[in-house]
Amino acid sequence: MSINTPAPTGPLPADPPYPGRAPATVHDLARGHGRPAGGTAAAALTVAADDAPRARLDAVGTRLRLRALHVMGHGSARIARALDVSQTTIKELVRGARTVSPDLRDAVADLYDAWWDKRAPVRTRSERAAATLARRRAIAGNWCAGAALDDDQLDTPGYQPRWGWKPATGTGTASDFNRSAPQQKRRRACPTTNI
Repeated sequence: MSINTPAPTGPLPADPPYPGRAPATVHDLARGHGRPAGGTAAAALTVAADDAPRARLDAVGTRLRLRALHVMGHGSARIARALDVSQTTIKELVRGARTVSPDLRDAVADLYDAWWDKRAPVRTRSERAAATLARRRAIAGNWCAGAALDDDQLDTPGYQPRWGWKPATGTGTASDFNRSAPQQKRRRACPTTNI
């Protein structure tokens, strides 16, 4: 773990990948408390990047993606089911949670790539009610659709879309989401320059 690595914000794993070092020692060092003993520094350098806990990330891009899905009628419950997480987790992110785990951020990005331009299904009375509720929440919050988001800036901390809510009809109805299946990446008409 490098001194310049952002400090992890949650508890360390139960079985830390830090050979011969107590989790509290590594936790304290990651937060800048104390100085490492010679053996601690050497042990920390033996940790593979995949073994170390990933720090939480700024949630602005995740929040905007989730809000854009609400514009299309995808409510928190539908999104939570698709991602196999709790509805409370999705609601907290939509409301403005500041950080998100890298795994959840990636899962939301995959879902957004699949559904950003697709309406929620409205086959049943409950689906229609859920889609209406999601759209009303988007209108009340002045949330913009995915087409109004700048993909290059979306994950930049502090990014704010230029536009608010506008009605969006999409290009069709979203199918069920299977994260393990390869998702077709969205293509938007963007001006390109050949430099």
